[in-house]
Amino acid sequence: MIPFSPPRIDDKVIAEVTAALKSGWITTGPRTKQFEKNITAYTGCKTTVAVNSWTMGMQVLLSYWGIKEGDEVIIPAYTYCASANVIVHAGATPVMVDLNESDFNLNVTKVRAAITPKTKAIMAVDIGGLPADYKELMDLINEPEIKGMFNGGSDFQNQLGRIILISDSAHSFGAEYYGDRSGSLADVSSFSFHAVKNLTTAEGGALCFNLPSQFDHDVIYAEMCTKILHGQNKDALAKTKKGNWKYDVIEPGFKCNMTDVQAAIGLVELDRYQENLDRRRLIFDSYSKGFESESWAIQPLYETEAKTSSYHLYLLRIAGISENQRDEIIQEIFEQDVSVNVHFQPLPMLTAYKKRGFKMDDYPEAYAKFANEISLPVYFDLSDENIATVINAVKNAVNKVID
Repeated sequence: MIPFSPPRIDDKVIAEVTAALKSGWITTGPRTKQFEKNITAYTGCKTTVAVNSWTMGMQVLLSYWGIKEGDEVIIPAYTYCASANVIVHAGATPVMVDLNESDFNLNVTKVRAAITPKTKAIMAVDIGGLPADYKELMDLINEPEIKGMFNGGSDFQNQLGRIILISDSAHSFGAEYYGDRSGSLADVSSFSFHAVKNLTTAEGGALCFNLPSQFDHDVIYAEMCTKILHGQNKDALAKTKKGNWKYDVIEPGFKCNMTDVQAAIGLVELDRYQENLDRRRLIFDSYSKGFESESWAIQPLYETEAKTSSYHLYLLRIAGISENQRDEIIQEIFEQDVSVNVHFQPLPMLTAYKKRGFKMDDYPEAYAKFANEISLPVYFDLSDENIATVINAVKNAVNKVID
């Protein structure tokens, strides 16, 4: 069976994790701090805070930024539930918008129509690894009319003086937009290092801050490190210094710090990340070549003049089919021992958001993309022979279902 997206765990990773275990530092320690610095250098952001998941990183960020009940956060209707769940848990309201026709990212025109005086944040999602339209979004929130509508509800919000632009970069580590890397494309970006991501730490994530110059990013880093450790002002590494055992709890915080065991995996993965990207691009190109003569194949956009994907998901679409036919095709692919997936079920289709009044009919582009989408396997160890097998399995399945 060809799996969908197994992690790359080899002797280099095992050796580094073993070294971390033998070092005595298995919680947040020197490897985590080095991983943060390396991410900052790689992405070009101003500071990085490593966390135990995308979800908790974003949850802490929303709390830190003062987003609360009565506030609105704009997101695409087509994303994983985590993007909306964190907003609900903050007490705020997710406001969903539809997608572009050309790709899976949120539509800036729809965003404009959704902005109200309650809008505190826009969370763009880089579906599949292709960056959203950050320049257009930043231009939008800096328009005098939009800034004049903004109603800040915290010191940070007032200091920024406009809607904050957040990047859900869970898929896009290593992607580029006008020559800048994901992590530096918005005010704050949140990465996921879950097991299926391009760069993994088994579980984990990172917040990359890139706010304007009036913000002190050293202060932000220190405050965030406190906030992710129950509000405690010293972590275990700081308390190892002689006579430095005493600490304070500044606020009732969260518990979502990254460990050195996780960071050990990440350090290896980041060091060889270009090799990973190169292989993933080759897989994307191979799929595109394999399907180029098929009239039913709608290939994903993964490179433009402005954007280069991280090649996280190959979002193949089958033209002219129904959702039920798509499901039949997936089953036929599985019968040939190839694992595929669907990214994602749009939020208005999920019970949790149906109950909150969202209706799929309001997001026709999101539904159209979901109904005929099939995500193909993409991972470093996928061989050329495996790629050919996947292509043939998809062709066989499509021909069987739509003939």
